[in-house]
Amino acid sequence: MRSLFWRILATFWLAIALVAGLSLLLGRALNQDAWILNLHPGLDGLDRKWAKRYEQHGPAAAQDFLEQRKRKYRIDTQVLGESGQQLVKGTFPSRAAAFEARHGDDRHLPWRRLTAEYTSPDSGESYLFIYRIPHPELAAWHRASLFWPLSAIAIALVVLTLFSLLLTLSITRPLDRLRGAVHDLGQTAYQQNSLARLATRRDELGLLAKDFNRMGERLQGLIGSQRQLLRDVSHELRSPLARLRIALALAERADAAERDKLWPRLGQECDRLEALISEILALARLDADPGAAQPIDFGAMLGKLQDDARLTAPEQRLQFQLDRDVRLEGWPDMLERALDNLLRNALRFNPVGQPIEISARRQAERLLLSVRDHGPGVAAEHLAQLGEPFFRAPGQSGGGHGLGLAIARRAAQRHGGELLLANHPEGGFVATFSLPLQPQDRP
Repeated sequence: MRSLFWRILATFWLAIALVAGLSLLLGRALNQDAWILNLHPGLDGLDRKWAKRYEQHGPAAAQDFLEQRKRKYRIDTQVLGESGQQLVKGTFPSRAAAFEARHGDDRHLPWRRLTAEYTSPDSGESYLFIYRIPHPELAAWHRASLFWPLSAIAIALVVLTLFSLLLTLSITRPLDRLRGAVHDLGQTAYQQNSLARLATRRDELGLLAKDFNRMGERLQGLIGSQRQLLRDVSHELRSPLARLRIALALAERADAAERDKLWPRLGQECDRLEALISEILALARLDADPGAAQPIDFGAMLGKLQDDARLTAPEQRLQFQLDRDVRLEGWPDMLERALDNLLRNALRFNPVGQPIEISARRQAERLLLSVRDHGPGVAAEHLAQLGEPFFRAPGQSGGGHGLGLAIARRAAQRHGGELLLANHPEGGFVATFSLPLQPQDRP
């Protein structure tokens, strides 16, 4: 993060310095004569003042004005009229003029030659001013004239550097907090309020902190649920294993007749253990990638469930209500297993003589799959806990492991819906899948 800090700061500072320096150098390179004519104090207003004195007081006064200027600023001046003739003698010696004529190249002359044209607003006459400034005088003026521009640039760079520093800190500090939160999340020590202050910002970093908080809360919840699941699995596996050990110990000490009575007990415990492991694996597979979704044939699925119910509970009666053209894309095996778990629970508690009602109907933009029995239902204080792994309501265990509703809830969530569990107003218990329909299947 420090390298990013210095990289951003150096980029801002160097960009500002480069732009300021290049602007200064380019301006001086392209406008050298204009720079001198506009800013040199010896040339400031000289043409205007000379023209006014020449027109009002004559050539002698104008010549005297040029000589005063030369004594003060060491600048030689010639003034030509519209005909090209000198209007006054000027301050440029004839010997210097002859020297300049012999050395026409300005680079070999000891002075800088500048020209400027001025038109008098009073008379309308045009004058051509020729200035010759010695190089030492020009160099001294350059050093003095650059002090204020350079000072202004230096002050601007300091101010802009401070602003760049603040901008850099406003970016790198939140990123450093996010990096710390990522590290804590990897160490499973993430605190939900660690980014609370950053989440109050009204910019992209604040939105990122809010999303990260939600992600961290979700991951912490998943980690906690996985740990709880492992504890519950170990507890549930311990009971059948303990019964198996007891039965094996009794079988070792028993005679042949008693041992024959224990073998069915051992087989029963093995079947229970196998069923529990199968349900645990089914619950774990729901968190894996199920592959691509495909169309679900509800008619065939419900028909298969009906055939299975006839084999396991022939005394029970199933009643179906299926809307026409019910279509949904998802994972048929996952949904079939979830419905089978709901149907098994209904078969376990439904009294003989009352039908188990299975329906599939549209409601607005959702598909409702319901399984209702006419059993005793579930106490209201335990409804919120139904669907948690290994939870069994008091008096409603019925020999199950408390994983059927958990599998059904995970399957509903995988399809983007939810599992609704409630006691029916007319008696019994109803479990409903509320699944979102595809846009083309909505009424």
